Amino acid sequence: MHATRVTKDTYLLSVNIENILFEGLWEIPNGVALNSYIIKGEKTAIVDGVCGWNGVPQQLYNLLYKLDIDPQSIEYLIINHMEPDHSGWIEDFRQFKPDFKVICSRKSAELLKHFYGYTDNIISVGDNDTLDLGNGHIMQFYEIPNVHWPDTMVTFDTMTGTLFTCDAFGSFGKVEESSYDDMLTEEQLTFYEKEAVRYYANIVAAFSVPVKKAIEKCESLPTRIIAPGHGIVWRGNPARIVQDYSRYASYQKGPALEEITIIWGSMYGMTEKAVSHAVKILEDENISYHIHRLPETPWGTVLASVWTSTGVILAVPTYEYKMFPPAAAILDEIGKKKVQNRKAFLMGSFGWSGGAQKELDEILDRNRMNWGLLEPAVFRGNALEGDLKKIEERVRELVRLVRVTVNK
Repeated sequence: MHATRVTKDTYLLSVNIENILFEGLWEIPNGVALNSYIIKGEKTAIVDGVCGWNGVPQQLYNLLYKLDIDPQSIEYLIINHMEPDHSGWIEDFRQFKPDFKVICSRKSAELLKHFYGYTDNIISVGDNDTLDLGNGHIMQFYEIPNVHWPDTMVTFDTMTGTLFTCDAFGSFGKVEESSYDDMLTEEQLTFYEKEAVRYYANIVAAFSVPVKKAIEKCESLPTRIIAPGHGIVWRGNPARIVQDYSRYASYQKGPALEEITIIWGSMYGMTEKAVSHAVKILEDENISYHIHRLPETPWGTVLASVWTSTGVILAVPTYEYKMFPPAAAILDEIGKKKVQNRKAFLMGSFGWSGGAQKELDEILDRNRMNWGLLEPAVFRGNALEGDLKKIEERVRELVRLVRVTVNK
């Protein structure tokens, strides 16, 4: 945990969380930072009080004392988004200061009662509403619904140009005291951008259209600092993370990057041999690729790879007349994230009967994914010479399609 100064009268309180599944689902091998912010005008506000996981409230109090801020002096809790990792502190805080005021969107106000039984001292705000904290700190509020819940808003300090964005422009990855882009090397910034891709693909991807609208709204503000609820603070070049998010949003309908993701599974090694052959062709074609075995690879990692890839190879056996179950499950989740317009083909082994292609078609149709499928390369038992030749042809065709799509 650490407390640092963002800019005039504005402080970051950050706690790192590790060894959990984020939202109970997504792996975070590099951890995640939970960020709250203090703004000290004539009145004091905390933006996005973090949740009650693993002693976080006490850590937050310790950070406040480190900054010589009496928790009793906090008059406002600004909640940009009601998900408990940004609002959960309310339960602990109200135990010794029951009269603080909550500033939130109208939709967030609907949830306060159901989440925390909180019904008093709620001030609902919408676009262009303001809160004057004194000493020049006037907070403006703007709704950015469905990034990634319907209640989400951002808070803008008109004096410092700081935009508090909650989940928007956030990333995975724990942070240290040098948690600002202007204090990090290019290598470190690249690390956080990769963590932002994973975060986006796992948390925000399904809402890419609202993300684009939110970016348009935020770009109209004279922003000098972007302060998200997760990840580093962007005060040297805030436009960089905005441009990153704009690019990530564009990947939903594609084209994405000039790369291919291989999602594969094998029961007895027969499909695995075909995968090895396909990898040799990709390396011969000198194209970037990701390769993930199921069910060993966590879903979050697979999603991040597919999100940035224009091409996908599904290399899985038929199982009980359908697709290998872990592949069907992750493909359905990819569909729910609205990953559209990929170039792809299916290959893999079957025994008495095929059936993987039928289930693949069903998943693509149900989720309206509009993937362009090459002719499948399925084979009975082990792939013979003719099967391997067909796989080579399909892989090279996929590479060509990816390059044409990305560079047209």
